[in-house]
Amino acid sequence: MSTTASEMYETTVGLEIHVELSTNSKMFCACPVDFGGDPNTRVCPVCLGMPGSLPVPNQMAIEYTMKIAAALHCDIARFHEFHRKNYFYPDMPKNYQISQYDHPIGTKGYVEVTGDFGTKRVGINRVHLEEDTGKSTHVGGSGRIADSDHSLVDFNRAGTPLVEIVSEPDITSAEEARAFVTELRAILESLDVSDVRMEEGSMRVDANISTRLTGAPEYGAKVEVKNMNSIRSVGRALEFEEKRQRKALDDGETLVQETRHFDEKTGTTSSLRTKEFAFDYRYFPEPDMVPFEPDQAWIERVRGSLPELPASKRARFAEIYGLSDKEIQTLTTTSATAGWFEEAVAAYGGEAKKISNWILADLYGLLNESGQELSDGKIAPAQLAALVKLVDDGAISGKQAKEVITVMFETGDDPAKVVEERGLKQVSDTGAIEVFVDEVIAENPDAVEKIREGKDGTLGFLVGQVMKKSRGQANPAMVNDLLRSKIN
Repeated sequence: MSTTASEMYETTVGLEIHVELSTNSKMFCACPVDFGGDPNTRVCPVCLGMPGSLPVPNQMAIEYTMKIAAALHCDIARFHEFHRKNYFYPDMPKNYQISQYDHPIGTKGYVEVTGDFGTKRVGINRVHLEEDTGKSTHVGGSGRIADSDHSLVDFNRAGTPLVEIVSEPDITSAEEARAFVTELRAILESLDVSDVRMEEGSMRVDANISTRLTGAPEYGAKVEVKNMNSIRSVGRALEFEEKRQRKALDDGETLVQETRHFDEKTGTTSSLRTKEFAFDYRYFPEPDMVPFEPDQAWIERVRGSLPELPASKRARFAEIYGLSDKEIQTLTTTSATAGWFEEAVAAYGGEAKKISNWILADLYGLLNESGQELSDGKIAPAQLAALVKLVDDGAISGKQAKEVITVMFETGDDPAKVVEERGLKQVSDTGAIEVFVDEVIAENPDAVEKIREGKDGTLGFLVGQVMKKSRGQANPAMVNDLLRSKIN
């Protein structure tokens, strides 16, 4: 039997995720942490690396990092130490970064991910804390440094608390990588330690990917891929890079350890530079800060403060709400979305499936068009529950409810007010509907005769005629029953 290309090679992926923490101040100074704003307005001698300035560690950032480590099932170290990582970039004012090297805060954790590949446990090698760099903007050309006219540097971001989460090389496909980043993002969001907005750079993903012959004892050359600013980009970049590396090996080329840039427009990667090794950074302990040793009580307090994590929430939703896996996955994307759904279910008091259907089929369509999140919209959970009750009570039809929810989305008005102002209240008075039914029967003798002959498919036509005469306000179920009763 011949060996296929997919069987000939195996792919190994390890991910490095950088997460900016949502603390009030920076990692080693009192400058505020925020996104955007005028360049170089949130800086001081410490985060600008001025001579004689001394760093003071942010206790909240340390606790947030311990919280992340706990949520990822890591061992939390009793001895932490900061190191200087020495390298030169224009957006790093000190020419070194205060980071952690051989004494990270968390080690030996894992994240369980699920997809078409089944369920898989991806190991977490380390969780460590460092400071972020500034931001360079390359002006002119394509926006990359190679063909730019000049570069501008903004140090507002420099010194922001930054957690690096490093996975073990347990990922074997782009699909698994997407699932890992999706789950990790959900965990971090539930901890409320970061807004994890990839489009703003508060969560950034670098991927190390290598290809080797199946069963080979050594990994292939490690290629680092950067500039993936969405979960979709992670998948696209790794799919391209996997194909590129396999083709290169097929063609007899030698892969080299390097860093490559992912181009969102073309879906391709291109070489940036050969990759440095760890010893190139000349790590040594930060001389301006002593090591610190959190006591067991602090560690246990952090572990005890963990909220319900996404995996537990999904299991609970499946048990008590009876929803499909796809529905649960969507409704638990963020803590805010899950909370909104549960508040609506509680206000409704009926079948959770009905609330889920209205959120996923109708409300999400409106949200996607406007680019809003569920928790940011004008409709409150109790208002959606009230709308579904109006349908249940026969006050309005499902079709009318779709019109009502569109108005609610635009105005934030209660459904009862919208129904009243728009004259949408469903007619459920038998006498009033009977008038329309009699008129339709009289006007359509051929259709009536077909129904009497057993051709029930024609009944829908007559129901539609009654609804037209009532301007859509007749109760469809009553119309159906009255037509059948009178015809038969």
